[in-house]
Amino acid sequence: MTELARIGISLESELLKEFDRLIAEEGYPTRSEAIKLLINSALVKKRWQKSNNQVAGAIIFIYNHHKRQLVNKMMDVQHDFNKLIISVQHIHLDHNNCMETVVVSGKVKDILSLVTSVKTIKGIKHSDLIMTTAG
Repeated sequence: MTELARIGISLESELLKEFDRLIAEEGYPTRSEAIKLLINSALVKKRWQKSNNQVAGAIIFIYNHHKRQLVNKMMDVQHDFNKLIISVQHIHLDHNNCMETVVVSGKVKDILSLVTSVKTIKGIKHSDLIMTTAG
């Protein structure tokens, strides 16, 4: 049986209230379980970033498609990293904004290079990467 350690933390009261609402909404049984899962998620993500294992994931980008040359630059980057990309889904969110979901599989460092190459294009409003093991 794994030995448990007890810790204490200090949080601003408003942050704790918001966290308690999250716990209730997500259905966590206790604060401890919620914190444990959040810590584990952060550690797993850090391990992936430090490793060079094979992973799969999804990269999400939000951008204004009216921004000059942005779409062409994104397309160029996607062609440069075509060996990693399994599929791309393009969604029109409104008249100005689009979202692309890029499903990828490959080595961590290569996927992180792809993410950096796209998210640094002027006009990208938001990006996020979700990775999981490929096996």
